[in-house]
Amino acid sequence: MIIWLNGAFGSGKTTTAYELQRRLPDSYVYDPENIGYFIWKNTPRSTHKSDFQHYNQWRSFNAELLRWMAREYEGILIVPMTVTNAQYYEEITAAAAAQGTPIRHYILYASKETLNRRLSKRLERANSWPRAQIDRCIRAFNETLTEEKIMTDTMNIREVVEEIASRSGLTLQPDNRNRLRRGMDRLLVMLKHIRG
Repeated sequence: MIIWLNGAFGSGKTTTAYELQRRLPDSYVYDPENIGYFIWKNTPRSTHKSDFQHYNQWRSFNAELLRWMAREYEGILIVPMTVTNAQYYEEITAAAAAQGTPIRHYILYASKETLNRRLSKRLERANSWPRAQIDRCIRAFNETLTEEKIMTDTMNIREVVEEIASRSGLTLQPDNRNRLRRGMDRLLVMLKHIRG
């Protein structure tokens, strides 16, 4: 099974993905962004696009890698990635779906006010790229990609994880960490995924 966590920047995709992984034995978090940064790092600056999702190579490589992992790996693949273009999402997931891999696509949905508050906690500047994408993302999730939404405005991460597991028919292991340990783990995930 592939669990795709979509949503605007600040919706909690990455934190949710790693919390879900901690509570699902034999699960793996796959981040398609890494291919985009690889492309940008290994191609001439003059060829760079404003968004690496616009590269055919980004979509085709992620599609092939997801298909291969879904075939070779018996566990659950968790994919935290904002995609607002329905065609791009289909291109990336079609090959895995064609071989019979179940794909659950959840949109972690939140209001603009909530997203801005969460991005402030991440110390995102007022003019940062993630903040500039909020309206585009909300519009896409209201009009184009209308998969299963999880309304996260009043939910904490634990509740979001449990909702995803329930909707996916999965049993979670208990989370025996204390509050401090959970907070430290989530902080480490956030720091690890800051893109400089």
